[in-house]
Amino acid sequence: MPIFKRGKIYWYEFVFKGERIRESTHQYNKEAAREMMSGHRTRLAKGEVGLLPQKVAPTFKEFAPRFIRQIELDCKEKPATVKFWKEKLNNLLAYAKFADVPLDRIDKAEIDEYKQKRSRTISRRGTPMSPGSINRELATLRRLLRLAADWKEIGGVPKIVLLAGERSREFVLGREQESIYLDTLPTAMRPLAVLLLDCGLRLNEALTLRWSAVNLQHQPGYLTILKAHSKNSKQRTVPLTKRVRQMLLDRQQGNGLVFHNEDGSPLYATWLDQQHAAVRAKLKWSDDFVLHSLRHSYGTRLGESGADAFTIMRLMGHSTVLVSQKYVHPSDEVVERAVERMENYHLVPTGTSREDHTLPTKSTTTAKRRNAVNTSK
Repeated sequence: MPIFKRGKIYWYEFVFKGERIRESTHQYNKEAAREMMSGHRTRLAKGEVGLLPQKVAPTFKEFAPRFIRQIELDCKEKPATVKFWKEKLNNLLAYAKFADVPLDRIDKAEIDEYKQKRSRTISRRGTPMSPGSINRELATLRRLLRLAADWKEIGGVPKIVLLAGERSREFVLGREQESIYLDTLPTAMRPLAVLLLDCGLRLNEALTLRWSAVNLQHQPGYLTILKAHSKNSKQRTVPLTKRVRQMLLDRQQGNGLVFHNEDGSPLYATWLDQQHAAVRAKLKWSDDFVLHSLRHSYGTRLGESGADAFTIMRLMGHSTVLVSQKYVHPSDEVVERAVERMENYHLVPTGTSREDHTLPTKSTTTAKRRNAVNTSK
């Protein structure tokens, strides 16, 4: 069809003197797009515009260095992220049908063939590559093609559908498991694990935490997380629990890193991952239990305690409340309590301060329900 949609935008395509013309109208209205196509055809027929030589798109291999330079610029404060994109890009470049062809020749058929090939590839563990690993490569391909489209190297980006069946690590450390885990950890690693559990920091945030960001002068104290995780995240303060406060008081304070080796050198995530994996194997727990699960457990506990999504977003430093919402599962009593607060707020008598108009300590509706159950017994 001469008029078609890509996302919400209409494009047109037609052939003039053997040359294919395909352009975006930047319009959401189909009739407006049709008029733009008609006008283009008319101008070509009248000779008011000439056909420009068709731009040759760069090959994947030619465009890759430009992509990496942009990644290094966008993620200059996150070397681990840059390393991640480079690794995935190298996997894509190893596939000849991508590396040596122009970017505008990479279509859905080529992408599907790549997914099939990678699904048959054996990983270092001796098992087929997981959907999650393949999806990270597809995400890299999608980002590269979108960048090429933004820079007008190609006309559009083919739809890239990720593989289903990607495993989501949603392990939550129970209270009984927590004691067992902490007791089994190496002594040097235990304080860091307590911080991750009780403050919900990302591992990198904990490893780069400096004493200048720790405030123990006021009860219970707090941490100031200065380094942003993404361009949308902001500086945040995280209150301390009693055991984190005591743990910090027991450590030798200074001006450097809070967590470090005995010689003062920084701890590395790879060593911590190895220690954690050894403990997990010893306890015979699920492989889904990774270090990040400690932060996930923190968010889950906040949600179970009644914290709303915006509070969780602020404490955990999420870039959007949509991420925080997965931790919120309000009980019936929490819901009823919220309605009571709203009702009491609007029923405050004239001339009475809202501070004097307090709520009952328990949900009235819930109490009535419990009394009804007890009476029936």
